[in-house]
Amino acid sequence: MINILVTGESGRMGQAIIAAIEANPDASLASTHDAGQDLTAAIAKADTAIDFTIHSFTRDVLDAALKSGTRLVIGTTGHTDEERAAIVEASKSIPIVWAANYSVGVNTLFWLTRKAAQVLKQETFDIEVVEMHHRHKIDAPSGTARRLLEILNEETGTTYEDDIKHGRFGITGARTQREIGMHTLRGGDVVGDHTVMFAADGERVELTHKASSRMTFASGAVRAAVWLAEKPAGLYDMQDVLDLK
Repeated sequence: MINILVTGESGRMGQAIIAAIEANPDASLASTHDAGQDLTAAIAKADTAIDFTIHSFTRDVLDAALKSGTRLVIGTTGHTDEERAAIVEASKSIPIVWAANYSVGVNTLFWLTRKAAQVLKQETFDIEVVEMHHRHKIDAPSGTARRLLEILNEETGTTYEDDIKHGRFGITGARTQREIGMHTLRGGDVVGDHTVMFAADGERVELTHKASSRMTFASGAVRAAVWLAEKPAGLYDMQDVLDLK
């Protein structure tokens, strides 16, 4: 039985993760934490902490986990380069699962996107990514879309800085061969939609995942926490958890 701390207890994801823990026979809710409460005391009660709060809180969680030797599952997105580096450094001492998305379906989308990019070569197929989330989401593009772009960059030899085009406006000129379009939509209560499009003359391939419930992500995060129990210090993601590598 894995004892878990849930940060952001009062948030929508926090509540979903608590429900997912209650539904998992291999997991138990050891403690919770909200802003202003004692994180050190809460994390000391747990084997593993699951954090889906805000990127600026990640350093606090890392510091507390390092002091107590607690494993981490990080689902927060929008990290700065410095915060990302801090996660990598902490993983040298404790086991961490850090993923842009904990949905089994989305991780299948990651796998399919890599395979599609290997077959549908950029010399022939133009690539576009579209994501949509609820009006309250504060980072753009989403962490999931950013991971999709990283996969596409890896397979096409492009870079995020030079070849990703975030929307288009005005007289942009003809599309270049290396560019990958990224389009972000926000509105309503959309939990998360992601589409990767490969478009060539005469045909188009679209890979799409649509999430309708946060329980998809919450259940995956708890699954990751259980999986992490026997793992040594290191940095893992959901591709590791699902054995998709």
